[in-house]
Amino acid sequence: MSDLERPTLTMGIIPLVDCAPIVLAEELGAFERHGLQVEIRREASWATIRDKVALGLLDAAQMLAPMPLAATLGVDGVNVPMVASMILDLNGDAITLSQSLCREIEEAAPDLAGDNLAEGAALDARALAAVVRRRAAEGRAPVALASVFPFSCHNYLLRLWLASGGIDPDRDVRLSVVPPPHMVAHLSGQVIDGYCVGEPWNQQAASLGLGRIAVSGPQIWKAMPEKVLGTTEAWAADHPRTLAALIRALVDACAWLEEPANRAEAARVLASPRYVNAPAEVIARSLALPDFHIFHRGDANFPWRSHADWFLAQMVRWEQAPARGDLAAVADRVFRPDLYRAAVAELGIACPAADRLPAGGHGEPAVPPAVGLAPAKPTASNVR
Repeated sequence: MSDLERPTLTMGIIPLVDCAPIVLAEELGAFERHGLQVEIRREASWATIRDKVALGLLDAAQMLAPMPLAATLGVDGVNVPMVASMILDLNGDAITLSQSLCREIEEAAPDLAGDNLAEGAALDARALAAVVRRRAAEGRAPVALASVFPFSCHNYLLRLWLASGGIDPDRDVRLSVVPPPHMVAHLSGQVIDGYCVGEPWNQQAASLGLGRIAVSGPQIWKAMPEKVLGTTEAWAADHPRTLAALIRALVDACAWLEEPANRAEAARVLASPRYVNAPAEVIARSLALPDFHIFHRGDANFPWRSHADWFLAQMVRWEQAPARGDLAAVADRVFRPDLYRAAVAELGIACPAADRLPAGGHGEPAVPPAVGLAPAKPTASNVR
């Protein structure tokens, strides 16, 4: 008989390449090996994920890394403390712009666009700023861009990129929220001019000729924590052995996914309508990008509290949360390296001794000043 408090679980995912650790833990039998039976539920949006975890309709979920922090702070419409006990992956995002917007950029700023709109190059945000200024001078509608959730890596990456070109994200463009699977349709229907989203929805737009990838996430931050294993704080406290088994199963899947030889098979599995529901060749193209999806190597699964510090600083900078003297304590409460260390000790995995690295230790971009966005070209410290 299992000694787990709750061996049967429900887990939520969003159709993205980085739901792979949860999907492959099921498909490879990792959940079963660790004494778990898991029902995977494909959800429509990140708000649905948040609400169902908060209400106990999901035991655990793939979550955007900032989501448990926002829920614990009570700044996102719920006030339910949550924890992130492991990182599921690093990177995997990009900023895609419509073909029509790219043509505007080439006309308004040919010196800055040029080769920067070629595949694989990072577009200088000052080129987009030229279009923003031109549209404003002509009395036209502002550039409309979308991210997947207000408290998301995507929102912060998009804002940092815009700010690097002197664009005020809250005044100069129109930002909205669109669920990841709907991004391509919104771009095709000219509802938005571009977006920041996880794969495969950037590669899908490019493959259909609807958009061009302007900047990849790693060109802004080489190893950004993207998704986490999220549960409520109460659930984690009530089910410590179950949570530890869940972490171990997901780490096994992450290690399998890290092997390049396994990625074609991962793409085939993820392509199923049950999971991502996108062409396997598009998913495979994303998974084959060098250093774009990091699932396990280099302590990728360790929930650094300094990552949480960075996300909280973004929330304060963009006026999503008030400045507070106890933000480090909030980071400590939500990102739980102690839970991760205890769980993976059984697997013989060595963890960092510290819970934090000093500012800049992760190669993270600096937060721009609160006043006076400088129209300077991005430097190596904030766009790579």
